[in-house]
Amino acid sequence: MRYTLRQLEVFVAVAQHESVSRAARALALSQSATSTALAELERQFDCRLLDRIGKRLKLNALGFQLLPKAVALLDRAEEVEELLRGQQGIGTLDVGATLTIGNYLATLLISDFMQRHPGSRVRLSVRNTRTIIESVRQHELDLGLIEGQCEEEDVITQPWVEDELAVFCSPRHPLASSGPVELDRLLREAWIMREQGSGTRLTLEQAARHRRGRFNILLELEHTEGIKRAVESGLGIGCVSKLALRDAFRRGSLVPIATPELDLSRQFSFIWHRHKYLATGMREFLKLCRQMTEGVRRSDQIDLPQVP
Repeated sequence: MRYTLRQLEVFVAVAQHESVSRAARALALSQSATSTALAELERQFDCRLLDRIGKRLKLNALGFQLLPKAVALLDRAEEVEELLRGQQGIGTLDVGATLTIGNYLATLLISDFMQRHPGSRVRLSVRNTRTIIESVRQHELDLGLIEGQCEEEDVITQPWVEDELAVFCSPRHPLASSGPVELDRLLREAWIMREQGSGTRLTLEQAARHRRGRFNILLELEHTEGIKRAVESGLGIGCVSKLALRDAFRRGSLVPIATPELDLSRQFSFIWHRHKYLATGMREFLKLCRQMTEGVRRSDQIDLPQVP
């Protein structure tokens, strides 16, 4: 075999970071060793895998074809190494989750997973839907748990569990006791909204797309808890998953607003790259996720610890 796993590891890191120096830091190698490994791989096969565009290195056509195959081979090699070490081939798992899933489900899933597989290592990245999809597409994440739509050709999407958003306000807000509210009235209210690229924001905007009016956005926040706090303080109204609002509704610190004109249902989904090798750890984690929602119709019906 004319190439080494180290050479492939360097190639993948450079492709993902688009920089030799950043790849070297990620691999804990010297910049010289990283550059030499990549150059040697290209020299051995008399080919170019990356093109320099300004200060960045970008995959060319051949590099783009090689990347998913190299990632899959490295995944299999890690599984073999874990087996040889007697760790049952679980290995390292890089999971990305969107905000609602990451804050309310993923940490519990990872805790359970690591208790079942003590030799495993899991890294969790919590970002918005757009970022998670791009990270999966670039092979930076093994698995994504998202709450929005994904239409990337290179990414496989599998449904997980249904979710539903709710429009909500402070119990002191005028809409708190007004009964069902028409969309025209909602559009005039001050909104505390998620940022662009969020699956929550996209679901709400699509639900209201049949009206020409725009939302009156007072504040954009990247975190669900920040939106809840801002709404509790009376700054405006918000819309997030019922999963994130369950305890606040129970306490009465926030109240739902009935919105019969809006379809706020959506789907939580698993995503991974089309060419991804599903190693043992990934298969076990997916199985655990499905066990959590077995017999559950909607995310806010999942049995979770209550927050006082």
